[in-house]
Amino acid sequence: MAMYFQSDLLELDDDSILDYLHYLKKKRKTPSDSFFKHTVYGLRYLYRLYEKESSKVILPSIERPKKYPVVLSGQEVKALLNAPTLLRHRLIIGLLYGCGLRNHELCKLKISDLDLERQMLHVKEGKGRKDRYVPLCNMLVRGIKKYLDAEHPVEHLFNGKSRTSAYVAMSARGVQWAIREARRNSGIKKQVTAHCLRHTYATHLLEMGTDIVTLKELLGHAHIDTTMEYLHVARIGRSSAFSPLVKLYEKGS
Repeated sequence: MAMYFQSDLLELDDDSILDYLHYLKKKRKTPSDSFFKHTVYGLRYLYRLYEKESSKVILPSIERPKKYPVVLSGQEVKALLNAPTLLRHRLIIGLLYGCGLRNHELCKLKISDLDLERQMLHVKEGKGRKDRYVPLCNMLVRGIKKYLDAEHPVEHLFNGKSRTSAYVAMSARGVQWAIREARRNSGIKKQVTAHCLRHTYATHLLEMGTDIVTLKELLGHAHIDTTMEYLHVARIGRSSAFSPLVKLYEKGS
């Protein structure tokens, strides 16, 4: 913007700023939405930094594109779980889907966060630095016990590779690699990510009868509007929380 006007940004009047935004939207060839968005955000920050909030210019609000989440079917989840040869990778996918964890929550998971006797998982400092408990199931508990006996991880449930320490957590990139390889080996055509498994967890729980309030707590959302936004379904009546893996592998399913 400074190069466009050959002027200091702080010396521009409101009309000049609005003219430039109009230029970005109307006169540039195929303007990038991302470029326009960051121009607006940059101006907002500049105004705060130099206490120009009193400026009369009205910066446009940025609308997020509304996209529906990718959700896997029950058979696709089973295919994804069966694809990895390593127990470690099967357990990673099982926890992401079976507990609705975010990628970084899985990476930070410590052995001490597991309560295998009560079949509960303590998710510490999730998004917004909020703690929550999510239920495990017999299948996950058996898998975790087998994994602990075989791999002997240190501190974190999933240790990463480091030249300086054996106590480093697995990286988010490592989690995505495991999911990507499982997707490739399973033949699933959908784009599968850690967050896709979280969306699938939430959607399947709703379809299995979990109400929206319980689901909000399981997902660790600060506001129920966030839960409603991407699930679009609310069931009346509260039910006890459970991992969807319980019903996924019931007889006849």
